[in-house]
Amino acid sequence: MFGGLIEYLDSVKARDPAPRTRWEILLYPGVLALGLHRVAHWLFRGEMFFLARLVNHISRFLTAIDIHPGATIGRRFFIDHGFTVIGETALIGDDVTIYQCVTLGGTNPANGIAGKRHPTLEDGAIIGSGAQVLGPIVIGRRARVGANAVVTKDVPEGASMVGIPARPTLVDATEFQKPFLPYGTSCAERCVPKPQSLEALQAEVEMLRQKLAQLVEAQQTIAITPQERDRA
Repeated sequence: MFGGLIEYLDSVKARDPAPRTRWEILLYPGVLALGLHRVAHWLFRGEMFFLARLVNHISRFLTAIDIHPGATIGRRFFIDHGFTVIGETALIGDDVTIYQCVTLGGTNPANGIAGKRHPTLEDGAIIGSGAQVLGPIVIGRRARVGANAVVTKDVPEGASMVGIPARPTLVDATEFQKPFLPYGTSCAERCVPKPQSLEALQAEVEMLRQKLAQLVEAQQTIAITPQERDRA
């Protein structure tokens, strides 16, 4: 048990450069929330639902992280910071990383897999801060979801998703091959539309002026009365 704890703390330290020692990591809200969830999940599986919920409420009060006792979570799961919500039927694999303000939310239980309302995150997935992953979808192994993305469809293995709704984006091979990429996507220009050049903007303005002139001319033609047309 002690060896497993050391392994877990070292896995967190490998993903977060902030802590200087393992003792600091023990104070992380995500670590405390995960530990209390293990207890709540054990109670939930034993059908001691009230006690499981009680542990869940204590955890949420202490950490601002809400993990339903029914959620299934694998090894070395790391929630960086907090304010995260994980639903009852969520299934999380090994070495998954979630940043702050993420929701693994549910949809209409009549949709998708019967009884499965929440996402499945496969091994090594990374969910960036503020992302919303909704419904009984699958986030593939080593897939990355960028900050504030809204994901409602399955994500293939190794894909990087950005935007609302989330769409795949190209990632440089050197970045993709890194064992861990903080926040799900690198802060590169490819994720942000490049501003147009001054010449392109001037050409667009000129085109709009021509269209406006054509519309004004067409409006004036329509406004001519039949009498004026006959005199012309």
